[in-house]
Amino acid sequence: MSSSPSPLRSARGSRLALLVVGLCWLAVLFDGLDMFIYGSVLPHLLETRTFGLTADQAGDLGSYATFGMLVGALVAGTIADRIGRKKLMVSCVTLFSLASGVCALADSVTVFGLGRTLAGVGLGGLLPTAISMVSDYAPRGRGAIVIGLLMTAHHAGGILSAYVAKWLIDPVGWRAAFWVCVLPLLFAPVLAKLLPESLSFLVAKGRGEEARALAERYEVEVPAARTGGAGDRWTNLANLFRGNEWIQTLLYWVASFGGLLLVYGVATWLPTLMRAEGYELGSALSFVVVFNLGGIVGMLVAGRAADRFGAPRISALWFALTAAGVFLLSIHMDMTVTMIVVFFTGVFLNSAQTMIYATVSIRSDADDRATAVGWTSGMGRFGAVFGPWLGGQLLASGNGDWGFTAFAIAGVSSMVFIGIAALRSAQQTATDSERELVAAH
Repeated sequence: MSSSPSPLRSARGSRLALLVVGLCWLAVLFDGLDMFIYGSVLPHLLETRTFGLTADQAGDLGSYATFGMLVGALVAGTIADRIGRKKLMVSCVTLFSLASGVCALADSVTVFGLGRTLAGVGLGGLLPTAISMVSDYAPRGRGAIVIGLLMTAHHAGGILSAYVAKWLIDPVGWRAAFWVCVLPLLFAPVLAKLLPESLSFLVAKGRGEEARALAERYEVEVPAARTGGAGDRWTNLANLFRGNEWIQTLLYWVASFGGLLLVYGVATWLPTLMRAEGYELGSALSFVVVFNLGGIVGMLVAGRAADRFGAPRISALWFALTAAGVFLLSIHMDMTVTMIVVFFTGVFLNSAQTMIYATVSIRSDADDRATAVGWTSGMGRFGAVFGPWLGGQLLASGNGDWGFTAFAIAGVSSMVFIGIAALRSAQQTATDSERELVAAH
């Protein structure tokens, strides 16, 4: 008997998907603002020697936030599979908003570093959880483009951070920029009230009545219950290594390491390195705007391309182009040419890493999805911790130009590992197709 959805049911389902993606988009916008604000105010902090800050200390501070993101990503994915995406997202927004208040009130490097570390925990937990949430509600076959659309919010937050810094630092001071990052706290109750819980999570947890009530409210289908339900936290993690899955899992983890080293190294140091090249603070911050505009374009282009050609293949190609663009930034060029290079570097750099998340999310079972994305992100956070520290060390030693070269090498390594994963996935698909053909005969 046919079970095709009615036009009304499809419309309501689209409305539900729009609601989920819209709320998650706003949450990730605030995530991006909080993440990029440090890099945007960093040139001012170094020039004014706030807290007696030096370049190597600034790199350490950048790593504190990414270390917090490592903890948040590793813990949050597993917790989300236990308590639900919604509760965790609300908690993460609340945490990084309050932590920004700690930074705004800080009277020493120690307190400021504590604030950035706590903010990082919230930031690291939010992103993989939001990706898992929108994946649950994405139309079939459109998972990569929906994730790409979600990630445009991260770069919109980066653009917003540059303007917040430009508008507030000179007339008010750097603390005002962090006070702006406290404002998302007002969004947490809105998220708690309007964001629905994942239907697949409710079904997996045996909360069928809640799932049916939510499905009836928006006239969408309730996902079929999986036999055996969702495992415990270690079972979900162990599932990532069953059979030959451990090879793919490790390839994604290593590729994510290089990708996030590149993303957060550039995000933290781009305006400072450009400032060191002789650009005024306003011009250096303009590179942040152009870089993130490229990121928004890249997310949309990569998402469409990934849905057609496969996320691993697009990720590998994007990393290759990123490495070329980052390396070119180490060469002094005309201002217009530099802007173009920064834009296209932003196009490829940010979406290359996101396509790793898209690949993992799409390949994972609903019960394990948040764990898979969270651990891929979490393992990559080791690179995110290393990137800002490496940039600070190179800048402090007078080798800032080598920072771009080091980041380019990271891009090449990620290209290699995600490329191997893409080839293995293609071979596995071909093998499965041959088996189905033989079985059919």
